[in-house]
Amino acid sequence: MSPNWLRTVLRFLHWGPLIAIGIIKSITIMTVYMNGMWWPSHSSFAAFLNQACFLALSASTGFYFVMASATGPGFLPLKWKPKKATDESCLQYCNVCEGFKAPRSHHCRKCNRCVIKMDHHCPWINNCVGWLNHGYFTAFLGFAVLGCLHATIILAASLYGGLYRDWYIYYGHYSKANVQLTIWSLVLCVFNIGLAIGVVITVGILFMYQMRAILNNRTAIEDWILEKARFREERNGEKFVYPYDLGRWTNVRQVLNMSCTAAGNGVEWAVLEGCDQYTLTREQLAQKEEKRARSRAYVIRRAATGSWIPLHSQGFKVCRSPPLTDEPRIKLLVGDVVRVTRWRKHWLFGEKLQQPGGDMSAKCVRGWFPRQCAVELAEEDDVMDHAQFLEDNKKKRM
Repeated sequence: MSPNWLRTVLRFLHWGPLIAIGIIKSITIMTVYMNGMWWPSHSSFAAFLNQACFLALSASTGFYFVMASATGPGFLPLKWKPKKATDESCLQYCNVCEGFKAPRSHHCRKCNRCVIKMDHHCPWINNCVGWLNHGYFTAFLGFAVLGCLHATIILAASLYGGLYRDWYIYYGHYSKANVQLTIWSLVLCVFNIGLAIGVVITVGILFMYQMRAILNNRTAIEDWILEKARFREERNGEKFVYPYDLGRWTNVRQVLNMSCTAAGNGVEWAVLEGCDQYTLTREQLAQKEEKRARSRAYVIRRAATGSWIPLHSQGFKVCRSPPLTDEPRIKLLVGDVVRVTRWRKHWLFGEKLQQPGGDMSAKCVRGWFPRQCAVELAEEDDVMDHAQFLEDNKKKRM
């Protein structure tokens, strides 16, 4: 087995895909079983179409799920550079991949690669949703909603027929008294109705979000970039035009087609007149620069363990109000300096700064840590005070 096939197989051995496949199979098996009693396919042509339609929806859901996970989003080559060296100033640099980020590419912490046209990392397919698999992923969501909606109707009708079977027999409607419920079939039927309704609601909402993204030709990350661009426009008066919205029909054709084949090469994109390939990336760089200007340096006075629930070291107040994000919590030692860019009541988010003389090739450490561990290092403070603190702390440990 080749390494690529091995990685594909291992990708499914994860709680996300295993649960998703389990839900699909559970609803499918129970629906086919109950439908066999309620409206057996051999009873009429309409019954055959009903069964065939449901099986087609279930098979399509499974197929597009596998394709979305196995195909992947498309990763930017390691150490990627633009063709022209002059274009490098318009792009962000990725220290992990040791290359520049192409337009619409973003680094995924979980995949540990720069993803082309990254929308988000989906735990259910255990992969990112991006350029190559966005069509497959959206088709999976659509067929899952339709299949579960059909399953809900079949299971609910079967449950009704089984519960009122004695009533049908009593009044002589023997043709309607086909469903016989046991305690186990009753429990599993109710359970799978709940699963199917849950999928219709939750996956249906996600499907609408994805369709909106496709119609506007904007990923979830680009939505956030555009929102910040509007704030900058209100504050600075700098007009920003989103370059990739080419009209609803053109936007849809870039993602959704009969083969779900992604348009373009993942590096160069069709843009509006008056825009160029680096219109969005220049806006990102400007936002990053403003973010750095707003950041503040904090020095660690109390070690942070990096735990998601630091109850023992930080107390109950910190644990009861964590940042609602899957971004990492970082371990910090006394004397470390962190450049903070986001603030919460009990938590701070920032990047650990390298100590003078440290390993400049070390991996960037960025994440959340408890606010009470740090004290702001004001710009006007004497830098020697912090140096003296480090020296005194070093003597105490000796």
